[in-house]
Amino acid sequence: MRIFSFGVLAILCAVTLGAQQKTAAPPNISGAWERFGFNLGQPTADGQRRDGTAPPRSEQPTLKPAFQKEYQDRLAAIRDANAKGAPIATGAVQCLGEGMPAMMQATFPIEFLQSPGQVTVIEEAFTQVRRIRLDQPQKKIEDVEPGFYGHSVGHWEGDTLVVDTIGIKENIRYQNVPHSDQMRIREKIHLATPDILWDEITIEDPVVLEKPFNVYYAFRRMPNYTLLEYICEDNREFRDANGIQQIHVNK
Repeated sequence: MRIFSFGVLAILCAVTLGAQQKTAAPPNISGAWERFGFNLGQPTADGQRRDGTAPPRSEQPTLKPAFQKEYQDRLAAIRDANAKGAPIATGAVQCLGEGMPAMMQATFPIEFLQSPGQVTVIEEAFTQVRRIRLDQPQKKIEDVEPGFYGHSVGHWEGDTLVVDTIGIKENIRYQNVPHSDQMRIREKIHLATPDILWDEITIEDPVVLEKPFNVYYAFRRMPNYTLLEYICEDNREFRDANGIQQIHVNK
């Protein structure tokens, strides 16, 4: 009987521990954050590398041949236009946000808001907002209306927020990389330290990409910062009929 009692006790302890792990509260990532560490493959101070707070360098995409040509032609056109002093207008010229996943690079500070059933992400630039619905099944791609931020669902795996995003408009391009309606953005968002947050992004597209590629962003907590209002009401630039960036001239 004594052996049986110990066995029952061990089972009860294991079940209790498992229940506690499942119901453990996720880490607090709510609040404002600023870009930190590597950005678009730029180097970071050696001290940040050694202490493990800076994520790896972002990878370069490998495109299938037909799309690689389109990508290289686009980059060449951008270089030529810049050299002529007539840059091709970007979405920012039209007061449009970057969309996903570029908004996560946090050109301006970014804010995470945790609430029951949802994590909301707000970037100060252009007041961009995305909503990550928690513990919900992902929709079929054909059932999602394409948008700047797509349809995101996520769940917590321990201290990591795992997110799946589909439904990004095909004209919303990360670093000018083309994509199809089959593109999928997967994220693992977690604290590297109490005040450093990582977003590990994997971009998949079986139509355009030879293989998925990874993008890494890191953020530093800004405990005393409140996101500012960002209204693009006095933009001095505009896009002309040829897609070229121009500047309004006051007469």
